[in-house]
Amino acid sequence: MFHRNIKLIIAGLIIITGIWQFTESNIGNGIFLILLSAIPIFLYFKNEFILLAFLKLRKQDFEGAKKWLAYIKNPETALVQKQQGYFNYLHGIMLSQTNINQAEKYFKKAIELGLSMDMDLAVAKLNLAGVAMTRRRKLEATTLLNEAKKLDKQNMLKDQIVMMKEQMKKI
Repeated sequence: MFHRNIKLIIAGLIIITGIWQFTESNIGNGIFLILLSAIPIFLYFKNEFILLAFLKLRKQDFEGAKKWLAYIKNPETALVQKQQGYFNYLHGIMLSQTNINQAEKYFKKAIELGLSMDMDLAVAKLNLAGVAMTRRRKLEATTLLNEAKKLDKQNMLKDQIVMMKEQMKKI
């Protein structure tokens, strides 16, 4: 909604107003404003449209997720680097259902920009391994699968990794 720097300016103005309220002996107002400044600071690090797109993807609503991501007009300037990674990650997940070539580009860019959670990185590498396997690049698929297995600490992707390894044996 707002550019990332405007969010910090808004947070700064709210904090300054809160401090002014403290000096005027309005302690309750000052505390409330200091706590209120946490919202734009949080939204600086976690983009609201990416959060809403994640919620739509959780419900398997790909069209709704695309709609929320479409609100981000210029991701290179509007988002910090990790948010750009998640922007590409979400596009890759949505396109992996239909267009594998574009999904591969988005997943590679997401890994390059960085994802903050190991599980998301494991899913991206698992999808890239699937793309490499469909293109008969067995060595690349094996390395990506091993990396995904290392990143999957909760063993949530264990079944998919085992299934892909079984399919690679057939190649």
